[in-house]
Amino acid sequence: MGRIFRVKLRLRRFARRHPWLIIAIRSFMIFSAAFGGAYGFITGARSEHSGYDAHAFAIGTSFLFAVACVALATLSMRLRWMRKKMRKIALHNEALADRNWELKEAEERARSLFESQGDLIVLRDAEGRITFVNEAYCELAEAPRSALIGSQFAFTVLEQGDAAIETNGTRIHDQKIATGLGPRWIAWREGLIRTDAGRPAELECVGRDVTDRTETERALAEARDQADAASRAKSRFLAMASHEIRTPLNGIIGMSSLLMDTPLTPEQMTYAKAVKTSGDALLSLIEELLDYSKIEAGKIDLEQRPFALSALIEDITELLAPRAQARQLEIAACVDERLPAQVIGDAARLRQVLLNLAGNAIKFTSTGGVALIVEPGIWPNEVSFLVRDTGIGIAPEAQQRIFREFEQADARIGRNYGGTGLGLAISERIVKRMGGRIALESKPGQGSTFEVAIPLAAIDGDSEQKTVAMPDLTGQSIMLVAPQSIEASLVARRLQRWGGQTCVVTDAAVAQALLPERAWHAVLIDGALDADDVEKLGAAARAHATQRIVMFTPATRHDLKPSSAFTGYLVKPLRAASLATRLSIAGEVASPNLAGEALIEAIDPKETPSTSPSSGLSVLVAEDNEINALLMRSLLTRLGHRAVIATNGEAALESWLAAKSAGTPYDLVLMDIQMPQLDGIGATRQIRAREAGQAGLRTPVLALTANTLVEDRYACFEAGMDGFLIKPLDREKLAEALAGLAATRHLAA
Repeated sequence: MGRIFRVKLRLRRFARRHPWLIIAIRSFMIFSAAFGGAYGFITGARSEHSGYDAHAFAIGTSFLFAVACVALATLSMRLRWMRKKMRKIALHNEALADRNWELKEAEERARSLFESQGDLIVLRDAEGRITFVNEAYCELAEAPRSALIGSQFAFTVLEQGDAAIETNGTRIHDQKIATGLGPRWIAWREGLIRTDAGRPAELECVGRDVTDRTETERALAEARDQADAASRAKSRFLAMASHEIRTPLNGIIGMSSLLMDTPLTPEQMTYAKAVKTSGDALLSLIEELLDYSKIEAGKIDLEQRPFALSALIEDITELLAPRAQARQLEIAACVDERLPAQVIGDAARLRQVLLNLAGNAIKFTSTGGVALIVEPGIWPNEVSFLVRDTGIGIAPEAQQRIFREFEQADARIGRNYGGTGLGLAISERIVKRMGGRIALESKPGQGSTFEVAIPLAAIDGDSEQKTVAMPDLTGQSIMLVAPQSIEASLVARRLQRWGGQTCVVTDAAVAQALLPERAWHAVLIDGALDADDVEKLGAAARAHATQRIVMFTPATRHDLKPSSAFTGYLVKPLRAASLATRLSIAGEVASPNLAGEALIEAIDPKETPSTSPSSGLSVLVAEDNEINALLMRSLLTRLGHRAVIATNGEAALESWLAAKSAGTPYDLVLMDIQMPQLDGIGATRQIRAREAGQAGLRTPVLALTANTLVEDRYACFEAGMDGFLIKPLDREKLAEALAGLAATRHLAA
């Protein structure tokens, strides 16, 4: 069947190719058959032996006529069927013609598109010969299409970029090629396509001239590298400038502190305080510049450590309290009891932000006070910190500008209050780096409220623990007598959450009139009232209140007279734990002595810094600056320690070796980082190298450095140092470090 079908197919193809020959053959065959049949019939009929019979002839003729009629009818039906088929074929041919016209038009459009666009298009066969190019490729190659088709032409590659393969197999790469217009960067996309069935796939290459983009990217990369280099140079310059400024500043602040400890006239004390205040202001400016430099360079690192939220807020409030009280302002804090006791985050950076906001609030407030309120945020694990003040406020048009670098609300504020305009910019970047947000709500003359919302996750298993052990004050009446509203309102808010029925009174006479109305669990009296009014109110409350507590600031502590009318004292700003402890005491208790030092511990049961050790330490100080060396000697002597000064790293190493050989090793080495001949890093490494092969205790080494960059601190630890003290040196931090070392030494002994 297959062979017969192929024969028929070949005959049909032959007939389509030679139609006139087929018509001639068919006509000849028909004529031959008709002529042969008629001639044979007539010849047979006229023969003598034919046996001609008219009847038989008529019957035969009729039969032949009938057969001819049937043949004609069949032929007629076949012709009609053929006409129908021809009409269908004609319609189909018309559709095919239309489709063919559309395809030709689409092909022309595609060819026109290929020719008109600026991209380079070239097709190559398996041997690399060009089978198609568009006009853009011919123009760039400076050759006609006829010369390129069939050739293996390729541009000269000056530089090859990186290549990448997409998931569909398309190869993407950049090339810098040589052309008549000069070197050009071309971005190529290469992939295999099949243009005709039965033929092998061809490689299609589409290239786009990206010279301008590449040159721009390279220019931007060079500019970025230069900016990074400039930023690093600026950071190093700031670090070096900071070190050079901190070194004399350490002497200024330290010596002024020592001078204030000596007998001075009031005028001399004023001058000495002015020197120390100016030094502290300069130190604050240096810290802001360094923080801004670190943030701008992207070198700010955040820690994720657990810390007590309530303790942090109260420490900030107590730290700023002397500054606020010196300006006759109130400052208070309130931490919502719904918050966890401990959270995970960067306490140091959060402290920096809140200190800046609260410090600004104090600086721009002349009457009233500042409140620091901590509440749960609107999102899970979010903590909201509100810093409210009753200061000058900020105009709406300046509220966004103040978060920019070196910007303030207006020039008048800068002249009147000072500042660099960096604090809020640094705070905003730190808050965003911590994943939080900072917002401002303010009206001129009505104060400002800064809100800092930061995600701080609670420690596992600590979500149910409260920040303060709340006393049960359900049904208890508490009177709060205070002339001002900020701290009184926060204390009243806390007492109400503890279940107490709080009555806030601003006048002592009104409070005294209200005492007989009910039995009071406690009466809290603000020491800011007149001393006589406080005494009278305390005496009147003895018959009506179980607890009679006076609240005062450390500066007004000695202004109060000892009295048995009061059962307790609290220092402002109040700590929640101290307030809860005082209100939990039942019944009358003896009034503590206002003049005694034990009052502070009774008022606030927090830990106090340990004093200097009774037995002094032997300390080697490596310091090349004479003033700083004198300061270190004086500070150590006042703390009860023995100091030996070495002016460079080699002298310090020799002194350490001599003391080690004599059997009287130093208990501590305070090592300056930057010294002539041998710096502190090199000296420490040599000390650790010599200790490595010897038995005995390891000598603690603390760095004395004015460099605050992270890489400088890492260098200290890598050299084998145990810690560092930042210049200008803080006397309390030095005393704390020495006290801890002395306690460790005594335990080891």
